[in-house]
Amino acid sequence: MTDVTFAERAAYLGRHDALVVADLHVGRGEASAVSLPLGERADLVDRLAELTARFDPSTIIVAGDVVHTFDRVSDRCRGTLDALRDVCAATDAAFELVAGNHDTALASAWDEPVHEEFVLDAGGSTRTVVCHGHEAPSTPSDRYVIGHVHPTIEIEGHRRPCFLSGEGVYRGDDLLMLPAFTRLAPGVAVNTMRTEAFDSPLVTDADRLAPVVVDPDAGEAGEPLRFPPLGAFRELL
Repeated sequence: MTDVTFAERAAYLGRHDALVVADLHVGRGEASAVSLPLGERADLVDRLAELTARFDPSTIIVAGDVVHTFDRVSDRCRGTLDALRDVCAATDAAFELVAGNHDTALASAWDEPVHEEFVLDAGGSTRTVVCHGHEAPSTPSDRYVIGHVHPTIEIEGHRRPCFLSGEGVYRGDDLLMLPAFTRLAPGVAVNTMRTEAFDSPLVTDADRLAPVVVDPDAGEAGEPLRFPPLGAFRELL
């Protein structure tokens, strides 16, 4: 996956000039009565704006679980989604939403298409499908980018959001799993997780997925930390 630039809780796909984030869970703070110091909306908007300024992508995609509550999308959540759309519009980037298992009410509250899968083609030669990961995708692809699991890796007693990357691990195609973009989700430590624990049909051999961690304090020039695939990494614990 040589065209992937790993950022904090986001991935830039250079081949497609696309930025992908997953699991915003907009409204989680509202539902749980817990908020970040600057508030959920400000945190999501400010971090997306920083990523947009860094990469200037033509497309920004949310890979599912855009909102948190299943049954409704509150006015406050709509306001947050509108603010995120405004960030994209400021640089003429398309803002595309993919439905996750939490997004059963999203289509009725969003005035633009909500995709089951979003297909990125590089001149028709290389295809990437962005989906949530809770269901098997229907579109053939060279690479699948998903969320859903909220992966983290535990290092010296501290959990850090991580990506999981594997070449040829799903039906012979590549897989990239993103951490949750929201910082309100605690995440799931994948250090010792087996395949069946991932609750995603796209994870067919967890031992071949390699964690990648981005140090948010390292800046843009900082290299991501790359670990052995989970099968080997488990033996080092």
